[in-house]
Amino acid sequence: MSAATMDRLLTTVRDTAKHGRRRTIVNTPLRKSIAVRTFGDWNDPPPGFFEMDMVVHCGKSTVGSYVHSLVMTDIASGWTEAIAMVVREQTLVTESVSEVRTKLPFPVCGLDVDNDSAFINDTLVSYCRDNQIELTRCRAYQKNDQAWIEQKNGAVIRRMVGYGRLEGAHTAAALNKLYTAARLFVNFFQPSFKLLSKTRQGAKVIKKYHPPATPCERLLERKDVSDECKELLRQTLAALDPVKLLCEIREAQRVLAQLEVGGARVETTPSTPELSGFVASLSTAWRDGEARPTHRKRTSGPRTYRTRTDPFEAVWPQLQQWLNEQPDANAKELFLRLQESMPDVFPPGQLRTLQRRVKQWRSEIARQLVLGLVSETEPDRELCFAGATIHSEVLP
Repeated sequence: MSAATMDRLLTTVRDTAKHGRRRTIVNTPLRKSIAVRTFGDWNDPPPGFFEMDMVVHCGKSTVGSYVHSLVMTDIASGWTEAIAMVVREQTLVTESVSEVRTKLPFPVCGLDVDNDSAFINDTLVSYCRDNQIELTRCRAYQKNDQAWIEQKNGAVIRRMVGYGRLEGAHTAAALNKLYTAARLFVNFFQPSFKLLSKTRQGAKVIKKYHPPATPCERLLERKDVSDECKELLRQTLAALDPVKLLCEIREAQRVLAQLEVGGARVETTPSTPELSGFVASLSTAWRDGEARPTHRKRTSGPRTYRTRTDPFEAVWPQLQQWLNEQPDANAKELFLRLQESMPDVFPPGQLRTLQRRVKQWRSEIARQLVLGLVSETEPDRELCFAGATIHSEVLP
C-alpha cells in the first residue's frame, strides 16, 4: 500500500493516541522511597546540602570503560569538590563520597542526585542512612532540578579537563592530582555569581544576583557556620598561594593531555620546577594561544598527499619540454596550448591546478640552482629558470 493509504488508515489511531513522545521511567520501590526535590524546594538551606552528579570522560565514544568524575556542589556556598573514579560503580561512589567528606571544612547534611542507577541503589541508600545524610533525587528528564551542579560541570570540570577520553588507573590518578590543586583554587580564589531572585514579566525573565564572591567568602559571612569552621578556612586561605596553585594546575593539565586517548596533542611546554620561571612566562603566555594544555588542538600538519587524481600527470613530460623550449611561458599559455592540441580533455576549471604545479616545479628548480641539489639519476638534465638554461655539470 502507498504512504497516503497508510496515513488515511491510521488517522483514527493517531487521533486517539496521546501526543508527544512518552519516556519510560521504571519506578521501582527503591526509587519511590527516595524523596523528590525540585529546583524551588531548596529555600536557602544551610551549608552541607550538596547536589551530586557524574561527568564522563569518554571522548566521542561511550564504548568500553573510561574515567568518571564525581562532582559535588554545596547549594549555600557553591563549594565544589571533584574526585576521579576509574569506572562507574556504586561502591566506588560511596568511597568517593567518604573521601570528599574528609576534605570538607563542614559536615555533609544532604545529597541530591539524579536518577542514575549508580546513585539510586541500596549501597548509597544504606550509606546515607548509616551516616545520617538526607538523600533526595531530582525529577527524571528535568535538568533544571540540578542547576547548581550542572553549571559547575561546565564551568569547573569541563573547563579544567576538557572533553577528551581518559582511561585507566594511571590517568585517574593524574586527574585526581589536578583536582587536588583545582579545588583550592576554585573554592578560595575564584569568585562566582549566585542567583538572588528570578521574576517573569510575560515572556521576559528578570534575574538578580548576589555580588560575586568565592565559596570561602560566602561561608565566612554566614551565621550558621561554626567558629571552628571559619577559623579553619582562614588558616587554609592564609597558607595558599594562587600563583603556585595555577602552576600546579597547568602542570597537571600538561600530564593529563599526554595521557588522553585518541592521538597526540600539540607539543606542550615542559614543566618548570621553579615558580619564578612560571611567573615570568605569564607575561608572554598570550603569544602561545590556548594556555590550558587539555584544550589545545591536535597537530594536523601539512597535507602531503593528493585527494584527487592529477589531471596533468600523463602530459607532464610534454609540458616540461615546452618549458625547456620557452622558459618564460606562463601556466595560462601552456594550458591554452594543451587545449588546442587536445580538445575537450582539459576544461577551463583546471587552469589553477596547472598554475600550482608549474609554480612548484619552478620553486624546485630555484632550490636546485641555489643549493646545488641535482639528482644523481639525471646528471645531464638541463635546469631552466627565469629564462636561463644551465647544464647540471657546471654546478658545484
